[in-house]
Amino acid sequence: MQQTKINDFNEIITGRRSIRNYDPSVKISREEMKEILTEASLAPSSVNLQPWRFVVIDTPEGKETLAPLAKFNQRQVETSSAVIAVFADNNSLDYLEKIYDKAVDEGHMPQEVRDQQVPAIRGLLEQMTPEQFKDMNLIDAGLVSMQLMLVARAHGYDTNPIGGYEKAEIAEAFGLDKERYFPVMLLSIGKAADAGYQSVRLSVEETTEWR
Repeated sequence: MQQTKINDFNEIITGRRSIRNYDPSVKISREEMKEILTEASLAPSSVNLQPWRFVVIDTPEGKETLAPLAKFNQRQVETSSAVIAVFADNNSLDYLEKIYDKAVDEGHMPQEVRDQQVPAIRGLLEQMTPEQFKDMNLIDAGLVSMQLMLVARAHGYDTNPIGGYEKAEIAEAFGLDKERYFPVMLLSIGKAADAGYQSVRLSVEETTEWR
């Protein structure tokens, strides 16, 4: 079901709610879901490695697998159009040449710049500790997750970020190598069945210092 898109940027930002109860009759086609994920993937990432990986759980079988891993979020799992599991790929460096070759092929980067940057980036990242590399990837996966929520909102859907689930088990539950794919969050997506609750925020005066 294609929702009416929201073109007002202010409404996209201020109208977002963390929704826990969705209209189960609303389904998001895989074509539209691909569009949403494509737009979300325009999020920035360190040296453009794009370490995010998605598992879209939109079938009854997939939700049945997820349900015991998200025990405190059953309503979102059951009623949402889909739950998107966001992972950070610890092997994202393997895609370095492919990404920069594509940039050259599409005219975004001269070949000589690619030839300078690829070995320099690889050398820099290979000096990182596994923990440093993981931290970098987690920041990028967080950026794409926030962008995914805003893109979903622009498409007329609602979302809820979920951090309370069995992170140690979810990769293997969906056939992924748990040593390679690190879980970041679950994002339920669908059409809200109620208005949700507006939350408060600390003021900028409380969160910001000027120097």
